[in-house]
Amino acid sequence: MRDARLAEYINEKAALITDHLLKSLDTPDIPEALRQSMSYSLQAGGKRLRPVLVLATLEAFDKPADAAVPIACAIEMIHTYSLIHDDLPAMDNDDFRRGKPTNHKVYGEAMAILAGDALLTYAFEVICRAENLGVPASRLLRIISELASCAGAKGMVGGQAADMEAENKQLSLAELQYIHQHKTADLLVFCARAGAILAGASERQLASLTRYANNIGLAFQIKDDILDVIGDEEKIGKPVGSDAERSKSTYPALLGLEESTAILHTLIEDAGEALREAQLPSDSLLHSLAAFIIQRDH
Repeated sequence: MRDARLAEYINEKAALITDHLLKSLDTPDIPEALRQSMSYSLQAGGKRLRPVLVLATLEAFDKPADAAVPIACAIEMIHTYSLIHDDLPAMDNDDFRRGKPTNHKVYGEAMAILAGDALLTYAFEVICRAENLGVPASRLLRIISELASCAGAKGMVGGQAADMEAENKQLSLAELQYIHQHKTADLLVFCARAGAILAGASERQLASLTRYANNIGLAFQIKDDILDVIGDEEKIGKPVGSDAERSKSTYPALLGLEESTAILHTLIEDAGEALREAQLPSDSLLHSLAAFIIQRDH
């Protein structure tokens, strides 16, 4: 798929997800201050890569993506909650996210924490709405179980905890990969697997897509590490060099830019091979998403 077509697809699906996210908050049951804080971060921009991957994986099986929308929205809620909490003074203490003041800078620390809590729990309510769109309960239960695992102590939260403990320490490559695997890759693995489970994929196809998503997830974080060194501050929406200022271990810090870039390309190549092994009816979009990881500048 050409870059222009991929950009059009991402923009189209991102707009769809944003619309559904905001509609999901349009209920009188949420206190107004909390709703504003939740909505602020949900509207903060971003590529919506995770929900797009859910939809694109389902479409790679030549299945309509409508039934995946609640699941795509749920993963974006969980991703957004993680960013709100990650920016807090007790965590990364960031003042800006995607070029805008972080949630706690606008609504205060207490409301930011509550907004993150609300998004995390609301995500599981939203994901259950897929049953009303014809998703079999058995598939939905498997998706919910995998999301809880990928987002929790064994997945994203565990990766974030390891990342915090690693500050001001010299990590080995294996320790750094553990952090990237769980902090970033696990949610992307969930996205690909969720779309595949919805499509009724075989276990062989699930294994191949897990490998694909794990590779692009690790590549995504390595690219973030590289952009923190050589990126455009206006495009990435936060100061360049913030990782070095916090003495965080990164691939460039540990291996240098050249070797980090080589690993990035190897991961994307292996992701492509995993896709070919999956033998999906229509995988061009997933190939393009893998290439996008390398090409992105923010």
